[in-house]
Amino acid sequence: MIRRKTLNECIQELKQDENIVNWHEIPPVPAAAVPLPDDLHQGLAAALRKKGIPELYTHQLSTFEAVRRGEDVTAVTPTASGKTLCYNLPVLQEIAEDPSARALYLFPTKALSQDQLSELTDMIDHMELNVKSFTYDGDTPSNVRQLVRKAGNIVITNPDMLHSAILPHHTKWISLFENLKYIVIDELHTYRGVFGSHVGNVIRRLKRLCAYYGSSPTFICTSATIANPQELAAMLTGRQMTLIDNNGAPRGRRHLAFYNPPVVHKELNIRRSPVKVVNELAASFLEEKIQTIVFARSRVRVEIILSHLQELIKDEYTKRSIRGYRGGYLPKQRRDIEQSLRSGETIGVVSTNALELGVDIGQLQVCVMTGYPGSIASSWQQAGRAGRRQEESLVVMVAGSSPLDQYVFSHPEYFFEAPPESARLNKDNLIILADHLKCAAYELPFSRGSGFDDLPAEDTEELLEYLVESRVIHERSSTWYWMNDAFPAHNISLRSAAQENVVIIDQSVPGESRVIGEMDTFSAMTLLHEEAIYLHEGVQHQVEELDWEEKKAYVREVEVDYYTDANLAVRLSVLEVDREKQMAEASVQYGDVMVSAMATIFKKIKLESFENVGSGPIHLPEQELHTNALMLEFTEELFGSLGEDDIEQVLLGASHVLQYIASVHVMCDRSDLHSVPEVKAPHNQLPTIFLYDRYPGGIGLADRLYHDADTVLQKAASYIAGCPCSHGCPSCTGMAEAELAVKDWTIYLLEAAGGKVTK
Repeated sequence: MIRRKTLNECIQELKQDENIVNWHEIPPVPAAAVPLPDDLHQGLAAALRKKGIPELYTHQLSTFEAVRRGEDVTAVTPTASGKTLCYNLPVLQEIAEDPSARALYLFPTKALSQDQLSELTDMIDHMELNVKSFTYDGDTPSNVRQLVRKAGNIVITNPDMLHSAILPHHTKWISLFENLKYIVIDELHTYRGVFGSHVGNVIRRLKRLCAYYGSSPTFICTSATIANPQELAAMLTGRQMTLIDNNGAPRGRRHLAFYNPPVVHKELNIRRSPVKVVNELAASFLEEKIQTIVFARSRVRVEIILSHLQELIKDEYTKRSIRGYRGGYLPKQRRDIEQSLRSGETIGVVSTNALELGVDIGQLQVCVMTGYPGSIASSWQQAGRAGRRQEESLVVMVAGSSPLDQYVFSHPEYFFEAPPESARLNKDNLIILADHLKCAAYELPFSRGSGFDDLPAEDTEELLEYLVESRVIHERSSTWYWMNDAFPAHNISLRSAAQENVVIIDQSVPGESRVIGEMDTFSAMTLLHEEAIYLHEGVQHQVEELDWEEKKAYVREVEVDYYTDANLAVRLSVLEVDREKQMAEASVQYGDVMVSAMATIFKKIKLESFENVGSGPIHLPEQELHTNALMLEFTEELFGSLGEDDIEQVLLGASHVLQYIASVHVMCDRSDLHSVPEVKAPHNQLPTIFLYDRYPGGIGLADRLYHDADTVLQKAASYIAGCPCSHGCPSCTGMAEAELAVKDWTIYLLEAAGGKVTK
């Protein structure tokens, strides 16, 4: 019988690896527990004891007491710290005392809803009380929906379903709205940016209907660690919140290792592919039957790592032993993967950030991250998926050559000592707000002098007048009514810039067509164009036809040794400059821009060597985006005698690093913020770098960058100056140019704009 290594033996071996640039050990922490409260309902107390919970953690008791006092609360604790009891205890206590009381639970994903229902059902069974709890989502059968509306003490749903199925049909939910005592918002930290801005307006609509039916529910929010949970909850709900952060949960010993792949090209400072390193590291743990999760930044990378891992250890395991998990998989498939992880049938999973959230996936011992996830908060969320049962765990972060990864690896104190980032949303984005005012007017007419929750009446009326001019709302006797046949929520997506998704249809079996996934239209331009290789659960499919009008992509299974990557050509035109300030020898501006994007060509890249083995054109219509941007405008004199081509190289270098550093600064995904350099920008004929929000109307990222421009420029200049390369490399300027000292020019340019280099 083969003896397998323990996790501790693997840890000791990894410590000897010369590519480990930082090893951080977090000691175990014992539990801080307190007795069950005296006023806890006897059935609830008995249920807890039956489940092996004789006492509470400090944060659970504090939340229970604050909610019982009628306060709106935000509980902030790390992953796997028993946040579920923070809301289940006060809700079940209320229902035990008043059987007519109702509660609404909001989770960002269906997976979390299903997970929480099983937890809640187990608790109710132990209580031996007649409490009815149901999930209400797209998978709920029509014959069950009526029962949920009339008899559900606890309705578990997601913001999308609340927005499109519950609020527009509130007259069917009178029992819920009249008796609603609690609104639970779990995973609060996910409600930022575009999604958060939409959900903030959905909450405005929810509160408006509650007031109409005579209820004023208490909000119970729970969040992973971010810098501003209290502020974010207040922005989302429009209420003042009580912060609970006295975490009493125990934690096992955790090891965090930073693995920086070796340099394979010294002059260009190019490192070994992080994907290859991740494959080897994950395979070494899986071979020892150590349950491991691998996180990757993109859908494509998830599928590439998955296919490599399945190939590396095909002699040891079946394909179900190592699974992929990401957006685009159908719900039934994701439930199956979650279940096989809990049962231990699956010992390895490769995921995007879809598994950052608190879905119960059992005991994982190792977490391997392919690159820095983009924020400190997200990093700790992913790290928290290992060692969820208070046992020893290992987290390995493998750096890529990007400026973002190398910045974090060269400044480990930033990761371990800096506070987590702030989360931002903008409920008053005009496009988002106008969409939800349409929905609110459909649900209940607006009377003159009434605001939209925390939006003043004056601003609400101004927008309603605009909608009257657009002929979707009608005013009569100082009251605004919806006047269209269709209800507006159906056409408004909470999660993407595009209102429609592209459906992916597999035609591999002759005479059969089955839907295997979906994708937003902006991503589809570069991932589902004709001849693209689309990867799904490690299986390659080639896109044979993309019907752009009908939003359908037809694919067929293939076996090829390459994947595809597409280029996006972007043009910007400035519509209006709202604010401007002078900084050293550059001007910083903020305003409205129109972005025109077109997918142009795609490349075929070998799976093993990552070399380019072919290319082809993409024929898709241009997409337009009206958004907000930061503009960094330079004088031509700064560049001396450099020609246009050289100026373009310098601007590209500065633009490249600014996009990465800026995305760290504002806590957003790198794809939420795009940078475009222009040698002669159309609006001023001067060298200019644009940083814009990739969402109609903007979500506040460029605005924040305008206010913090000096800090961002300083961080970018210091990072490039600290890079060990000589002329510029993929890790700093994004290129290597021997004839021109791009690195020196980029530092000079950023310092001229006010970004002083600090050591």
